[in-house]
Amino acid sequence: MDDLYFDDFEPGQRFFTKGTTLTESAIIDYAFRYDPQPFHMDAEEAKGTVYGGLIASGFHTLSVASRLVLDERVFSACSMGSPGLDELRWLKPVRPGDTLRVEFEVREMRPSKSKPERGILGMFYQTHNQHGEVVMTYTINHMLARRPETQR
Repeated sequence: MDDLYFDDFEPGQRFFTKGTTLTESAIIDYAFRYDPQPFHMDAEEAKGTVYGGLIASGFHTLSVASRLVLDERVFSACSMGSPGLDELRWLKPVRPGDTLRVEFEVREMRPSKSKPERGILGMFYQTHNQHGEVVMTYTINHMLARRPETQR
């Protein structure tokens, strides 16, 4: 993919990631480090919870989705970070063996009036499992560099 800058995006434009499969050991390892709840850490104990088995932490799912997006290198030339994400929703549990993919769409674009070298790109993200079910959604405002020739 050619390097993209703020000026190369347009509302409605969509991107798709490759997939990755979460293993039981990866789910448990993440949980031990960052989200130590029984339904994330112990397959036997998780059977007796409302989930009926082991599930990935929502934050693990978010981390995996973020990595999948970054691996596509859509923002590699232009990312200047983000002021945050909004409307994060975990819609379905992610289980060992699930393969996740991310679809992300440009929703809005705002060139900065005070800093002409950048703009804000509003993106909507959906993470899907191998069955095409949406397991997580969120929005992010990305701060992106503009092409040098468009900076006025």
